[in-house]
Amino acid sequence: MDLWHYEKELFKQGFNNIAGTDEAGRGPLFGPVVAACVVLPKDFKLDGLTDSKKLSEKKRDMYYDYITKNSVWATGLVSPEEIDEINIYQASKKAMLEAIEKVKKQIKVDYILTDAMPIDYEVPVMPIVKGDAKSITIAAASVIAKVTRDNMMYEMDKKYPEYGFKNHKGYPTKKHLEAINKYGLIKGYRLTYGPVAKIKERENAGLSKEN
Repeated sequence: MDLWHYEKELFKQGFNNIAGTDEAGRGPLFGPVVAACVVLPKDFKLDGLTDSKKLSEKKRDMYYDYITKNSVWATGLVSPEEIDEINIYQASKKAMLEAIEKVKKQIKVDYILTDAMPIDYEVPVMPIVKGDAKSITIAAASVIAKVTRDNMMYEMDKKYPEYGFKNHKGYPTKKHLEAINKYGLIKGYRLTYGPVAKIKERENAGLSKEN
């Protein structure tokens, strides 16, 4: 499939600065959700670019460096506390809008392509299902969002190595759940997420027994 398909069609219609946006981190139990927005130049080339989840970490890092040096881009994030308040769907949307607003300060945005996320905005928006594998602009955004969030998890791993963030990136793996059960919850967990909510309940029950 031609990853420029959507962009080329929009160029023909007279749209010049097409932004793609995607998010990383809907499923993890820990940390923020991160979104990126990217506007690529019309002559942008990067062989092999696709949905960031399909790329090796080494490739993602290489692509991240190239994309950030050869595009207009920005990131937005919503904290775990706010995810608990407004839900992950709304938080993902908010992070995307934050990234779009930051890009808009750098360049005029004519059109926005999103990875299946409907957004009300002042310019036309096209949500594309599995857009990160169908649009080069969304694919670029997915790489920036994923690498940005993974780097945050590496920083957390330095602070709390016993939790294994560098391996699971906050997702609910068996080892991650074992670590939470053993060491307890730290700031940054999404308390409304099922496995965390159960552990929080147990912790609260333990406290109430002592008091």
